[in-house]
Amino acid sequence: MRIVIADDDRIVVRSLATILGAQPDIEVVGCATDGTEAVALYRELEPDIALLDIQMGEHGGMKAAEDILALDPAARIVFLTTFSDDEYIVQALKLGAKGYLIKQDVATIAPALRVVMAGQSVLEGKVLARAAQLSGTPTNLPEEPSILEGLTSREQEVVRAIAEGKGNGEIADALCMSEGTLRNHISSILAKLGLHNRTQIAVWYLRGGRL
Repeated sequence: MRIVIADDDRIVVRSLATILGAQPDIEVVGCATDGTEAVALYRELEPDIALLDIQMGEHGGMKAAEDILALDPAARIVFLTTFSDDEYIVQALKLGAKGYLIKQDVATIAPALRVVMAGQSVLEGKVLARAAQLSGTPTNLPEEPSILEGLTSREQEVVRAIAEGKGNGEIADALCMSEGTLRNHISSILAKLGLHNRTQIAVWYLRGGRL
């Protein structure tokens, strides 16, 4: 995969380029230190993924993402940031970013990019849980036709619990079922919705029935 990296810290940019560029399936085709450069590089190089920091001065990552998506609505935007502020999470979800990762463990970035390339979305655990809180109750989502139409009432409960960031053990206890039964429900949900994993279920639900 070909990626462009943008971060206003030149040391971070160089470090990420070195670490990710060492992966056999990743080619870092361009690096930028602000949003304007990132947009220009995307337009020129047409990478598979744009890995963007959020705060980069006047033209930050969110504005860069908006400009890139205006150029290419199918662009894969992944935010890599130290900020998990509510405002940023909401903006990222509304923009349709494919990933929102917190700068903690660099070793997780390459696997996350591979997941995005496979057509899935990636939200770091704490961000996913916070996004669920920010989305409010299911009444904030479309009701007619319901995005959960076609699922059993039990499966709908499982979807909501996953979107709240709960683990399998918590969900099984809350819904008074075994973890084996829960896994069967999740498999059924994935098959019915055409999704691939728990993260996709949560993102799909939080975005009102779309990825």
